[in-house]
Amino acid sequence: MAKRKSAYVCNDCGADYTKWQGQCSSCNVWNSLSEVKLSSSSIRPTKNEGYAGALSEVQVLSDIDLQRVPRISSGVSEFDRVLGGGLVPGSAVLIGGHPGAGKSTLLLQVLCLLAKTMPALYVTGEESLQQVAMRAKRLELPMGSLQLFSETNVEDICQAAKKLQPKILVVDSIQVVHLDDVSSAPGSVSQVRESAAYLIRYAKQTNTILFLVGHVTKEGSLAGPKVLEHMIDTSIMLESTTDSRYRTLRGIKNRFGAVNEIGVFAMLETGLKEVKNPSAIFLSRSDELAAGTLVTVIWEGTRPLLVELQALVDDSSLGNPRRVAVGLEQNRLAMLLAVLHRHGGLHVGDQDVFINVVGGVKVTETSTDLALLMSVVSSFKNQVLQQDLIVFGEVGLTGEIRPVPNGQERIQEAAKHGFKKAIVPKSNKPKEPIPGMEIIGVVRLSDALELIS
Repeated sequence: MAKRKSAYVCNDCGADYTKWQGQCSSCNVWNSLSEVKLSSSSIRPTKNEGYAGALSEVQVLSDIDLQRVPRISSGVSEFDRVLGGGLVPGSAVLIGGHPGAGKSTLLLQVLCLLAKTMPALYVTGEESLQQVAMRAKRLELPMGSLQLFSETNVEDICQAAKKLQPKILVVDSIQVVHLDDVSSAPGSVSQVRESAAYLIRYAKQTNTILFLVGHVTKEGSLAGPKVLEHMIDTSIMLESTTDSRYRTLRGIKNRFGAVNEIGVFAMLETGLKEVKNPSAIFLSRSDELAAGTLVTVIWEGTRPLLVELQALVDDSSLGNPRRVAVGLEQNRLAMLLAVLHRHGGLHVGDQDVFINVVGGVKVTETSTDLALLMSVVSSFKNQVLQQDLIVFGEVGLTGEIRPVPNGQERIQEAAKHGFKKAIVPKSNKPKEPIPGMEIIGVVRLSDALELIS
């Protein structure tokens, strides 16, 4: 009897090795390799059939007909935005999130809407059919067209899908399904990898839109091997906080659209409702403004988003003052405070500095540098900034204010929300004035600080 072959996969980066070793040489993480039993011939493509369907002839890129793969609207505009404009036939989408974030609720809402116009199949491996029906009734969803199937065996799921021929297939979740040819338990690296490969191959060959629900670890990353994210076309994450009724759907990987695109939803009694104007919920400012608060404009995916920054500077009782940043990178905060001392003439080395982005938004770009420093100065001097002021710009190590992408669109978004004054990099100042808005372009950090002194 032939010996079954094995591979060893890194759970963090997805690198493959022929034998086990203590440290992954690609990402340098220790004890991250897991054994994967290679799949049997029963789930490999046949000789005349490729991974994505029937083998075709070599074609010139410009000769490929794109009219045969139109995008399908899900009926939820925020969901379509994150997916890059709609659902693509034959694509595999992985949606992750913490327990209770609303992954199953969102997919059930979308499928109940789409099932009225096209065949759709919802496969549940964690809940019974009665539990799914109870949720749909509680959310007041149309229940007359969606087909449900409770199964965890991947071969049986694909056999049922071949019989029903749905245009959209949801598997909830990838951690509970299994293949009989793989001897390990469901949720293991081998099962997750091979089960996903089997389902994705079926979706590519039949031009079916596939949604896979994935669990996340306590650190917030998707459970299972990292290679799962390499196999799928789109990876989206539904983020939530325990004290907020809002949910943020963020694109992590997208072969058909922009990454880091976000969609905002509100969790109500009738399910997730999309928020058309997310800037409004992040700008619910108090009528009595305090020192250290300032509004900036960040760029998420393909649209601007207004968020409020809050800074608190206080005398430190410790020998090593604290630097805490919530929603921002803490190392960048320390760097910017050093620039503020060197080029702004303000020393906060003996002060505790706390920075918070209101609403739980995570900022990954550098356009908030200038607003962060100005809010720190405002809190340090206990000076309230005007309510209709907007600030953005990147601050360099030499104290210069560098331009940011899509500057004019950011200013126009602020003007739509009633802001009357903007302090921006000089290179981002529009050539044509915007009615009702005073725009000041600055070159150095010292120039910006003089405007609020």
